[in-house]
Amino acid sequence: MSIKNRYWVLASYPEGMPVENNWRLESKEISDVPNNHILARALYLSVDPYMRGRISAKQGYAKGVELGSVMCGGAVAEIIESNHPDWHPGELVETINFGWQEYAVLATDGLTRVDPDIGPPHAWLSYLGMPGITAWIALNSVGKPKSGETVLVSAASGAVGQVVGQLAKSYGCRAVAVASSQTKLDWCTNLGYDAGVNYRASNDLNADIRQACPKGVDIYFDNTAGPIHDAAMQNLALRARVIVVGTISLAGKFDEPDTGERFLRQILVNRARIEGFLVFDHLEMYPEARRTLAHSAAHGQLVFKTDFMDGIESMPAAFLKLLHSENMGKQLVRTAGSHGYPE
Repeated sequence: MSIKNRYWVLASYPEGMPVENNWRLESKEISDVPNNHILARALYLSVDPYMRGRISAKQGYAKGVELGSVMCGGAVAEIIESNHPDWHPGELVETINFGWQEYAVLATDGLTRVDPDIGPPHAWLSYLGMPGITAWIALNSVGKPKSGETVLVSAASGAVGQVVGQLAKSYGCRAVAVASSQTKLDWCTNLGYDAGVNYRASNDLNADIRQACPKGVDIYFDNTAGPIHDAAMQNLALRARVIVVGTISLAGKFDEPDTGERFLRQILVNRARIEGFLVFDHLEMYPEARRTLAHSAAHGQLVFKTDFMDGIESMPAAFLKLLHSENMGKQLVRTAGSHGYPE
C-alpha cells in the first residue's frame, strides 16, 4: 500500500510568540510498515500548550522538535494496516506520538485503544484524555480538596480548567474561574463555577481575586503562570496548595527569564505548598481517572466543550488560536477521516 502523507515540519524556532511561518507543510509517500508497527490515519489531531516548550531551542522536560522534523502532537487515529498480531485494521487508537500529519507509522508501545462505548472518539483527546486526566489526578493527588475550600482555576474554560471546576464542585468546594472574556466566564457559570474574574478586563487582578475569594485561595490550579499567578499568590489561605500545571501566558517570551515578584513571605506565613505537575509521571493512575470521568460524563455530571477546526492545513492556526486564548474548550483539528463519528 502506498499513501501520500501531508505533514507539518518545524521550519524555524519562534522568536517570541510563534507565527504560522514557523512551520512548513510537506508531503511524501508512505509505502512500508515495519514489523510490529501499524499505519494509522488521523481522525482528530490535538494542539496543546505543552507544544510551545517543544519548539524552543532551550532544553525542557522533554526532547524538543528538531528543525525539519515533524511537529509533535497527539491524535485519535484509525488503524488501516497492521504488522502486529495484537492490533487490527479498523481499530481506533490514541497516542501522544502521532505528530501533525494525516498518516503515521507507529510502534505499538504507547498506543491506547479507544473504546467508543464510553465516549466519542475525540473525547480521548479531551475529558477522557490528557486534559481530563490531568485535571483529575492533579486536583486529587496534589490539591487534595476538602469540602468548603476555595479552588481558584486559571484558564478555567479551557480543556483542563473546565474539568477542574466541575470536579471541585462535586467535592463540595467553592470554584472560582479566571478566564479571558465574559463569554468564557458565562460558560464557566454554566459549568457550576461560583464566581469569575475576567483578567483581560481587570485593572487590579489582586483586588479582583480577593473579592472573588474573600476567605483566601485554598487551592490554586495554575494553568497559565504570569500575572494571574502573581495575583493568586497574594491571596493564599492558610496551608494553601498551588498546583503548577501550565505556563501558557509565557508563550510570547518563552526563552526569556521568567521574572516577577517573589512570594516567599506569603508561602512562609501561610505554610503554603507549590508543586509542579506533569501528568506523564502518573501513568498508573490513568485507568482510574478515565473510568471515573467516563462515568461522570455518562450520568450528566460532567459536560465539556470542544472547539473544532478542519483539515491538516489548519494545524498552525489552531495552535496559535490556543496560544492567544481565542479557543473555547479543547482545541482539536478534524481530518477528512473523522466524518461519520459522533461529536
